[in-house]
Amino acid sequence: MQAWRVHRNGEPSEVMRLEATDRPEPGEGQLLLKVRAANINFPDALLCRGHYQVTPPLPFTPGVEVCGETEDGRRVIATAALPHGGLAEYTVADAAAVLPAPEALDDAEAAALHIGYQTGWFGLHRRAHLQEGETLLVHAAAGGVGSAAVQLGKAAGARVIGVVGGPEKAAVARELGCDVVIDRRSDDIVAAVKEATGGRGADVIYDPVGGDAYAKSAKCVAFEGRILVVGFASGTIPSPALNHALVKNYSIVGLHWGLYNAKDPRSILRCHETLTEYAAKGLIKPLISERVAFADAAGAVQRVADGTTTGRLVVVPEGAPS
Repeated sequence: MQAWRVHRNGEPSEVMRLEATDRPEPGEGQLLLKVRAANINFPDALLCRGHYQVTPPLPFTPGVEVCGETEDGRRVIATAALPHGGLAEYTVADAAAVLPAPEALDDAEAAALHIGYQTGWFGLHRRAHLQEGETLLVHAAAGGVGSAAVQLGKAAGARVIGVVGGPEKAAVARELGCDVVIDRRSDDIVAAVKEATGGRGADVIYDPVGGDAYAKSAKCVAFEGRILVVGFASGTIPSPALNHALVKNYSIVGLHWGLYNAKDPRSILRCHETLTEYAAKGLIKPLISERVAFADAAGAVQRVADGTTTGRLVVVPEGAPS
């Protein structure tokens, strides 16, 4: 089969190589999946760089999220079991974590549903306890992770403020349903949030960026608000001033979605059932900005790493259903 493999760590466009290799052999409790579509996530870039919390042995195939087909013909979504990632014609996944692909979504959309929307749902509902009528601020609202949070926030009945970088991404955020859109390149984020909320601030802030985005969040979070720390796409991990959290009565809440696989796997299935219902009702639909040819996967991972994309880039192997 054909697979993208990484033999040394570095930038994705430099270290990913398309090679002919044997199909992976599923281990005990695993399934072999024919890849129908592979969604590109920021962790794929971190894996290539050797900066992710999981460090698979070299060589490995990136691609942590797929829509695939089982040997008995079932259409499913899964997180690939590294080192046999999803940027290949075949991958393997733990059987217990394989979920049915929602019928309302095509392969590319289904491939982009699992990690981003599960992260959003657990973050907004289980960790931040977002309530109907509250104000949700989403950083990087036009990106893959942020766009999922916007849709889930609207589905929960929240008023959503989206922060983006540039007019093109602002237009995307408006189309997603953001009630207010802030362009961080031209607007004062803190002043704009205070103006949009009558001086109160945002009740829940969804931050997959870190760095300066977190610093701005702390200045515009509401009384008893919750700053949800989801990731650090900026590359800078903030050091919160805990005296500030004490004085302003807000919470700093962390989310590592992957822990639920080990600590509470049933909750992932319940969440998937909810997301499937949302998809059937049209409340959520992954924003696929580009369906990428398999031969162009390395360049696509690099673009996600560079933060130049909107929505999701999904790789579709040659011969897979469109």
